[in-house]
Amino acid sequence: MAGFGVVSLVKLITDKPDGMTQAVTLSVTVLALAVLPLAAARGLWLCRRWSRGPSMIVQLLALPVAWQLLQNGGIYAALAAVLAVAAVGVLACLINPTATEALGIGPRA
Repeated sequence: MAGFGVVSLVKLITDKPDGMTQAVTLSVTVLALAVLPLAAARGLWLCRRWSRGPSMIVQLLALPVAWQLLQNGGIYAALAAVLAVAAVGVLACLINPTATEALGIGPRA
């Protein structure tokens, strides 16, 4: 996603797009969507409480992507399986009581 955002920005600078506002909005949105999951991953690494929600949203968004890949069949079905297993595995880790306690979300004694 970050690559697409960078390519969009380069095209915005090098070419004259028909709709400048639309091109800028697309580039900024795509770059923001690339940075937010990375920020959430860093937050999880540092055990920041706020990072659990965005991380869960990213994994939940991966499931429909896996479903669409599965519909295409062939090698895409294998990619869909890997993506779905990874997303469900990360979700399971994020709701694990040990993880919630480490993030300061779980019940306190």
